[in-house]
This record gives sequence, structure tokens and C-alpha cells, in this order.
Amino acid sequence: MLIGELARRTSLSTRLLRYYEEQGLLVSSRGANGYRNYNDDAPMIVGQIRGLLRAGLPTSVIRDLLPCAQGKAPRLTPCPDLIAVLREAAADMQTRIDSLTANRDAVLRYLDAAEANR
Repeated sequence: MLIGELARRTSLSTRLLRYYEEQGLLVSSRGANGYRNYNDDAPMIVGQIRGLLRAGLPTSVIRDLLPCAQGKAPRLTPCPDLIAVLREAAADMQTRIDSLTANRDAVLRYLDAAEANR
């Protein structure tokens, strides 16, 4: 299927689909006319990508996880390094959460000080 059809079937822009391809998440072949051609399972793969993005995973991690993804959910099946990749992603998220919590607490201290001086 051509990129326009994939965009229509997934309700995504062609620009976003090209981005997924640039990131190594989606694969196409080129026809003699130079147009991108996607396999019939491309809408399902796009659904997997969207689900993994909603989980907060960066595209670099998704690229590693996609070979383990099955179905629309996606359901992840055991494959090499799956657990390590997910543990590292969760640890990175926790680091960001801790940093944001510290930032929020600092802002609240400034707010408290500002309100005390009204």
C-alpha cells in the first residue's frame, strides 16, 4: 500500500509515517516510480508504535522492542534483551520523575516564599 493509504488507514499524517521510517520503526520498499510501498501489516505495526509511544517509550527503545511486539496491543513476546531494555527504560523514566519532583518542590518553595511576603 502507498503512504497515502497507510495514512488514511491509521489516521496519521504522511509526515509522521515518514518520521517513523526515518527512525527505523517502519519499513517500506520503493516501487519503480519511487513511491513508498508498505506491507499489508503496516497498519498493525503503526498501532504497535503508537501503543509503545503512549507508554512513554522513546523511539530508540521502540526500535529495539518492535521485533518482540505482536498484535495491536502490542503484546511483547520474549526476545533477546527485552527485560533489560524495559528495565533501563523504566529506570530512565524514574530518573526523570525524580528530577521533575525536585523541580516542582523548588518552585513550590519559591511560591510559598512569595505568598508569605504579600
